[in-house]
Amino acid sequence: MLNRLGVTLPIVQAPMAGVSTPAMAAAVSNAGGLGSIGVGATDAAGARAMIVEVQARTVRAFNVNLFVHATPAADPARETAWLDGLAPVFAEFGVAPPSRLTTIYKSFADDPEMLALLLEVRPPVVSLHFGLPSAQIIAALKQAGILLLATATSLDEARRVEAAGIDAIVAQGVEAGGHRGVFDPAGPDPGLGMATLTRLLARETRLPVIAAGGIMDGAGIAAVLALGAAAAQLGTAFIACPESSADEGYRKALAGPGAYHTQLTSLISGRPARALANRFTALSEMLAGHCPPDYPIAYDAGKALNAAAKAKGEFGFGAQWAGQGAPLARTMPAAELVTTLAEELAVAQRLAPFGAP
Repeated sequence: MLNRLGVTLPIVQAPMAGVSTPAMAAAVSNAGGLGSIGVGATDAAGARAMIVEVQARTVRAFNVNLFVHATPAADPARETAWLDGLAPVFAEFGVAPPSRLTTIYKSFADDPEMLALLLEVRPPVVSLHFGLPSAQIIAALKQAGILLLATATSLDEARRVEAAGIDAIVAQGVEAGGHRGVFDPAGPDPGLGMATLTRLLARETRLPVIAAGGIMDGAGIAAVLALGAAAAQLGTAFIACPESSADEGYRKALAGPGAYHTQLTSLISGRPARALANRFTALSEMLAGHCPPDYPIAYDAGKALNAAAKAKGEFGFGAQWAGQGAPLARTMPAAELVTTLAEELAVAQRLAPFGAP
């Protein structure tokens, strides 16, 4: 699968919307991995600008990631109650909460302009998170020669990915930073760890598996390859790179005690996501009686609170997504990190099957 793309290393840089940048993606691709950009938080015009910048920086393959969440259902009563619950925190920074919340991101399933853009520019790889679009959309992307990846957090989701004709599965373990890729956030989530999920999907499906969740170094990559993965996807490992768009508060938090206590929370966006322990994740007790609005409507409130707090010098309300491997993060340019990972992988593969310290 990677050979088809001309990718020489089994390393995929995770498409972290709001953190990964065209400069990062290009640096990773130029170093031999598969760089990625996340366009789920922008529109077709914004996605075009990002893709054009990547293309200007590299001739190698790269990945464009999209969110395929269910169309959110507006619920004014629930949204008002949520804003009321957050009002005391907004007041701490001398502002009132927004008067109303909006759907700030379109799902790819509801965005014909984004599909038209992809069919026009034909990025080498498109990856899908939160679910799958229609069979017609998948067929159109494949007809355009685009290789398709999709996230699965369970065997059931993986079987749906396989049946849809997707080319490879990203096996996202519960350790992973950022949003859980569960298709239905209201349904049961087995919470499978990366190692178990990777082995299960490698055995039970016919598709190449890209393991994701808590992988931070070459020894981790060697371990997932031994489990049957075709490649490893790393996100948190790249947050501290200078090409990342993470702000200084995020970078400091990644190097702080919160990195040892990442938490799954739906408070920030309305969907479960793993973040560094910070002031936002600590609101769980205060908001225990409130149900967040649907994703991404709740995110409108989360972003407004973060903006109000940052204006007063408080960075603890950011969406500081990070996986359980956060304490292992290193600060270096993205290309240097890829080279370091490749060197560590080579060493680990010469040692025991699961590497050695």
